[in-house]
Amino acid sequence: MGDAIGQVLPLAVGVALSPVPIIAVVLMLGTPRARGNGLAFLAGWIVGLTIVTTIVVVAAGGAGAEDNSEPATWASVLKIVLGVLLLVVAVRQWRSRPGADAEPELPKWMKTIDTFTPGRSLAISAALAGVNPKNLLLAVSAGATIAATGVDTGGQVAAVAVFVLIGTLGPGIPVAVYFAMGKRAAHVLEEMKTWMAANNVAIMAVLCLVIGAKLIGDGVSGL
Repeated sequence: MGDAIGQVLPLAVGVALSPVPIIAVVLMLGTPRARGNGLAFLAGWIVGLTIVTTIVVVAAGGAGAEDNSEPATWASVLKIVLGVLLLVVAVRQWRSRPGADAEPELPKWMKTIDTFTPGRSLAISAALAGVNPKNLLLAVSAGATIAATGVDTGGQVAAVAVFVLIGTLGPGIPVAVYFAMGKRAAHVLEEMKTWMAANNVAIMAVLCLVIGAKLIGDGVSGL
């Protein structure tokens, strides 16, 4: 179990440091429905991340991701492929970075965030957690990695839980700050949102580059 948890920790950190969801939840916490939407967003994130990761663990386990206490060849090849895809995402992110004087551009749906209901907040969050390309690659990598360790069902559940818990810290910390500090949280959250928006591309590019390189290295060593 320890091996499975240790291997998914970097992937979980990559999920947690996702600027767009953090910016989205900070914006929600500044609306009249802050409490309901913030908690719904957090719930959706946990649900989306858990579903995708669990599906991959079950599917990879059923396909024999572990072979005599070693990752199966196809599981190692999958890691290499996912690592390469993350490197592609890193390059695309870096190339799309705004100029030095350009205002960072956020997704259009964020402009209507003050009209969100808890239901829509939950749905958007689940999609960002499980279907967003970067997070999808990381969740698939985590699921395949857990299955390839050969850990028993209890260990798989624990590893998925740790992955989801750490991966939820990104959007979870602003919600915790809001409930802990109340009105005093506005300044802290505004600074967080501004910094994340300004450095969104750089954060994503570096994360995808580092984790992509790690997955390729793990895959090559497992062949």
